[in-house]
Amino acid sequence: MIPDQKSHIAFKTDRRRFVGGSDARIIMGADEAALVRLWREKRGEIEPEDLSSNLIVQLGTATEQLNRHWYEKNTGQVVTQVQRRAFHPVKRWMAATLDGMVEGTGAVFEAKFMLPWSFSEETAAEKHMAQLQHNMWVTASRTAVLSIITGGGKWVEMTIPADPLYQHLLLTAEKKFWRCVETGEPPQLFGIEPPRPRVEAVRTVDMSTSNAWAEFAGVFHRTRSAYLEHDAAKSELKKLMPEDAKEAAGHGLRATRSKSGSISFHILVQEAGHAAI
Repeated sequence: MIPDQKSHIAFKTDRRRFVGGSDARIIMGADEAALVRLWREKRGEIEPEDLSSNLIVQLGTATEQLNRHWYEKNTGQVVTQVQRRAFHPVKRWMAATLDGMVEGTGAVFEAKFMLPWSFSEETAAEKHMAQLQHNMWVTASRTAVLSIITGGGKWVEMTIPADPLYQHLLLTAEKKFWRCVETGEPPQLFGIEPPRPRVEAVRTVDMSTSNAWAEFAGVFHRTRSAYLEHDAAKSELKKLMPEDAKEAAGHGLRATRSKSGSISFHILVQEAGHAAI
């Protein structure tokens, strides 16, 4: 057997001994068949799925070095610890095979390839959130960088902060899964909707091609002066209301003071032939 084949077999065997970042996505997912298959892989009952014919996976592998180079070139950061295997210091069944760590910030670096017609930043964050949060937990990192190259020739950088609530749910699900691996009990889907991932705002977007943006921007411009005048009038009316008054009314307007001291205003509807209350 040639050395590369030995290394590949050792790697596949080694993966059975821990839950990794790519496993986390399956464990937190909604595909029961994939979950059971992963469980059987970890128990050594079946071989890991052969992804050598999966073009998207292979494109991700082939572009990983380019992705890392592009990130470093455009951010001035340096990515180290490429392909390092890291284990959780206490839970030794948790591990992460890292695409890298950002030297200057300590952030987990993750390189991905995505198809352009199915790409959005929200979708990308949700798709890879379990893996990112898992890897941050293993490495005790506070942030992760998601560097994405799309098939449309676009590069996107996203910063994802550690989410303690998400990580708590993730850890609970992974512990249940690993217990099933050890006991032989078939796993079930976790069944709890994880919190919506938080994505740090890092980009500037040109909305000049959005018709809806143009429409509401026009409304904003037209009504801004009236809004400022309205807000100023409210402030002056509040000053005019006596401090011991619970309610004040006149000229079609009533002001009421709540128990907490806040003042709200109500327009009085005037009936024909009657003066305002």
